[in-house]
Amino acid sequence: MPQSPPQSAHPGQPASENSMTAGTVVFLLSLLLGIQPVTTDLYLPALPALTSGFGAKLSQAQLTLTGMLLAFGCSQMVWGPLSDRIGRRPVLLAGLGLYAVAGVGALLAGSMDWLILWRVLQGAAMGAAVMAGRAIVRDLYAPEQGARILSKALSGLGVIAALSAPVGSWLASAWGWRAALGALAVFGAFALVAVAWRFVETVPRLNPQATQPAVLLRTWGRVLSHPTFWTYGLLATVSYAGLFTFLGSSSFVFMDVLGISRVNYGWTMFAMAISYLGGTFLCRRLLVRMGVQRTVRMAGFITLGGGGLMALLPHFGIIHPLTVLLPYCIFMVGHGIHQPCGQSGAVGPFPDAAGAASALSGLMMMLVAFGVGSWLGWRMDGSVFPLTNGIGFWAVAITTVAWVLVPRFGSPRTPPKRVA
Repeated sequence: MPQSPPQSAHPGQPASENSMTAGTVVFLLSLLLGIQPVTTDLYLPALPALTSGFGAKLSQAQLTLTGMLLAFGCSQMVWGPLSDRIGRRPVLLAGLGLYAVAGVGALLAGSMDWLILWRVLQGAAMGAAVMAGRAIVRDLYAPEQGARILSKALSGLGVIAALSAPVGSWLASAWGWRAALGALAVFGAFALVAVAWRFVETVPRLNPQATQPAVLLRTWGRVLSHPTFWTYGLLATVSYAGLFTFLGSSSFVFMDVLGISRVNYGWTMFAMAISYLGGTFLCRRLLVRMGVQRTVRMAGFITLGGGGLMALLPHFGIIHPLTVLLPYCIFMVGHGIHQPCGQSGAVGPFPDAAGAASALSGLMMMLVAFGVGSWLGWRMDGSVFPLTNGIGFWAVAITTVAWVLVPRFGSPRTPPKRVA
């Protein structure tokens, strides 16, 4: 790995003033990608109290999560091409600023309807950070090296995710659910300051035509017609669907069905995040020894083992917090491998349109997450089965992509550019 990645091309600007060290890149990527688990995980321990505090229905509470994620996915379709046109830096500054403002709005919301509105706006702003994070990796690195760098950044995300739920539990227990929402605004403000201070533009060459409708349609068509995009995009999508099934249901299953406390639920989320963190470390080791395709195949065994065990045990009457949590931790090790490989591989063939490719990949993930959240809001029945059966289903889907599509379409060949 080089000590400093290639710098962006700005004529007349000295290279020494226009570069970031690899450590800076990983730190900033950890913040940009870590904003997603902060936005979802940190307030989950407060979700039941938030719901009862507003006298709302479970389906309304789910909208604070699913509505936010739908806005997150759709907004990337705007942020991605815009960042190809004007650069990652202005998009990041605008998005993170909007995120912090929306966080303050959520903190002060007087009703569930207003909270949902502010959370939707927060999701739209979050799209700028996560989209740009994935695109930055492709700006600076070739696909295989990008997977290794992204796995390091996702290790940072794992640390952030591991801390989010315990911190959210502590804040909600000490000062109420509004404190958990306020912490999101603080994180957004910190990320904004870090980007303003340390981030240097990474787009090699701005594309002034990137947002023109005809050019945009051709770019989307080029991305969507590439089998490697679909292969790795689906890998990231179905893997995230397994995570979101847990995020959308676990607070109710563990606290309301299995009877654990809010604080212990925070530690449950901590264990899940540490497992994911371990998966990202394992990912880097496997990539060096095996390459991307064999690494993904190996992770399929881990995913299927954890997800299958989680789905089967309750059907034999074995229902306990540990019999749900421990198999899911195994599943999350696989998630820690599939995500960096999937996210990097989806944008790999498109060095000239990394923003648009990242946006389409993000939209796929969030549309599926919205569907999962809507299904959970309808299907939650006071048992563990919506959670455990859902994870079993996604484990099979992930393994199918890893064992069937990745070996066939997983070589990230770059398609020829089309003249605008």
